[in-house]
Amino acid sequence: MMTKKEQRLRRSRQTRQRIAKQNVARLTVFRSNVHIFASVISEDGGRVLASASTVEKDMREQLGAAGKGANVEAASLIGKRIAERAKAAGVDKVAFDRSGFAYHGRVKALAEAAREAGLQF
Repeated sequence: MMTKKEQRLRRSRQTRQRIAKQNVARLTVFRSNVHIFASVISEDGGRVLASASTVEKDMREQLGAAGKGANVEAASLIGKRIAERAKAAGVDKVAFDRSGFAYHGRVKALAEAAREAGLQF
């Protein structure tokens, strides 16, 4: 029997195989219990073109004294920030890689905020 983490990693491998065939940059999301991370990775998978996370100092200040990065509000801020940085790097169209996480809660909030900020996927 596979553990919960092994199941998530299996789903992420399947998704990445499909994304690799599309030949577009990918927006990857990783969520931990405390923070959320987003990166835009090049078509060949060799370079990180843009990244944003709740670990960044200015992001923690923006979130307030508690510095909670594990909520929907923080995820939507990261979504807006990653879209701005991706556009600055010259990337307008990406494939969304949720890394095997369910499209719900923080992952969904990040995706919707990135779409609203002008990133297409």
